[in-house]
Amino acid sequence: MADITLEQAETALLAAKKKAQEMNVKMDIAIVDAGANLKTFARMDGAWLGSIDISIRKARTARYFDMNTGDIGGLSQPGGSLYNIEHSNGGLITFPGGIPLKNAEGAIIGAIGVSGSSVEDDHAVATAGANTLG
Repeated sequence: MADITLEQAETALLAAKKKAQEMNVKMDIAIVDAGANLKTFARMDGAWLGSIDISIRKARTARYFDMNTGDIGGLSQPGGSLYNIEHSNGGLITFPGGIPLKNAEGAIIGAIGVSGSSVEDDHAVATAGANTLG
C-alpha cells in the first residue's frame, strides 16, 4: 500500500493554509495517511475549536471510502444508498471538506480534511491542498 510521506503531507497542509489565508478564513486542516491515521495537523490562529474534530473526521471519512465527503453526503440523504452511514466508524462527516490524496501514479496515499468556514470554503481549501500532490 502506498502511503503519504511527511514531506508530502506538509506540502499539502501548507498549500491549504495558503489558500485559507488568501480567502481570509481560519481553518483547521488535517492530513491522514493511507491507514487513516493523523499524519499532520494545523489549527490556524483563531480557528474554531469545534472544527478540530470535524477536520480530522472529514479526512478519515474521505480515506475510509476513498471519495470526497460531499459525495458521500449526497448518498447519505434519506432514501439514499448510504443513509445513516455517518453513524458508523465512530462517527463520520458527510459534508464537503474531505478529499482523498493521490500520488503521481493515482494511488490513494491519504486524505485531507478542512473545517472552519462554509462547506464551500472548506472544500476549496481542501482542494488546494489535494492539488499539490500527484
